[in-house]
Amino acid sequence: MSLRLGDIAPNFTAKSSLGDLDFYEFLGNSWGILFSHPADYTPVCTTELGRTAALKEEFEKRGVKVLALSVDPVDKHVGWIKDINETQHVSVEFPIIADEDRKVSELYDFIHPNASATLTVRSLVIIAPDKTVKLIITYPASTGRNFVEVLRVVDSLQLTANYSVATPANWNQGENVIVVPAISTEDAIKKFPKGVEVVKPYLRYTPQPNID
Repeated sequence: MSLRLGDIAPNFTAKSSLGDLDFYEFLGNSWGILFSHPADYTPVCTTELGRTAALKEEFEKRGVKVLALSVDPVDKHVGWIKDINETQHVSVEFPIIADEDRKVSELYDFIHPNASATLTVRSLVIIAPDKTVKLIITYPASTGRNFVEVLRVVDSLQLTANYSVATPANWNQGENVIVVPAISTEDAIKKFPKGVEVVKPYLRYTPQPNID
């Protein structure tokens, strides 16, 4: 199965480091991030899960629930979590899915045979409260994820889901955003009382609408 943007994220049940888990039940009405990892007890994955744990408050502030996945069993996850906590100086409190039968990996297209026939690639899927897939990023096993970028994308997705704006290149929270082309300049001026800067008829900026 090939998962694409806008698809409904498949539901699944699985064993995890925190017990049996129903994916939709776990997410509830929250945003969600599902990370896949090539294997337990690997160096890059250890730093990534440590970073995820360290950012717990940032994810909570954005209403995002996170969970990880690898094809290793639960007992291995539990032992690995102890190493992550020790070496990364964190407390891993989110679930790590044990996908031994690769059922979830196949649902989410996490195994790329030309990279590895047996291990999952380093993928990240962001899922909206309506269970639609909003972002898919896939890295090679040798490259750790940029969590500053992950949080930046979440901020953008949450902003653009509620306002008629898009975020420009390198945008960060608090910076000006772009008025979407579907809105006329006349309507944009009414809609965005902080002001609209018209650079070109199709390129119009306005201050981020959801902050004072």
